[in-house]
Amino acid sequence: MRMSGLLLVATLFAGPAYGQTATVAAANAMTCGPLKAESSKAGSTSRWTISGPSGKTAETGILRNGPRFECLDSAVLVVEFTSSAGHSLFTAYFPDGTDIAYGRQQIDRRGNRFVLPVQAKARIASAFRAAFDYHCKLEMPADPISPAMRADCAF
Repeated sequence: MRMSGLLLVATLFAGPAYGQTATVAAANAMTCGPLKAESSKAGSTSRWTISGPSGKTAETGILRNGPRFECLDSAVLVVEFTSSAGHSLFTAYFPDGTDIAYGRQQIDRRGNRFVLPVQAKARIASAFRAAFDYHCKLEMPADPISPAMRADCAF
C-alpha cells in the first residue's frame, strides 16, 4: 500500500514529457491544441474518440496495446495502437482537420521524432511538416519518390 501511495504522489508531481506542452486531464484524456483525445476500456474492448475542427471520430477495438496519445509541437495529435491481431497503426491528426495514417512498420522513431515516408510530406500542411523527419524506404509505384523529394530524406 505504501509503494502504491508513493507511486501515486510521484505521478501527480511528474511534469509533462520533454518538449510536450499538452494538457493531460486524466490518464485517459489529452488536449493538444484544438484537438482532444479520450479513451476508455471496458473488459477487453477499448474505445477512443478524437475531437477537433473537422468533428468527432470514434473508434472501438480489442487491442494488444494502446491507444497511446502524443502531442507534437502543441498542435499535432498522434495516436498509436496495436490490434489484438498484431497490426499496429500510427495516425497523426492536424489542427486544420486533416489526418494521415500509416501502418507502424512504415514509420520509424529516432529519439523523440517520428520519421514518416517522404511521400507523406506533400499531404501535410507546410506549417506542420517540420514536426516530422522523412525517410525514402517506402518505394511505391503509384507514389514514386522523385529526385527532388530524396533531398528531404533523413535516410
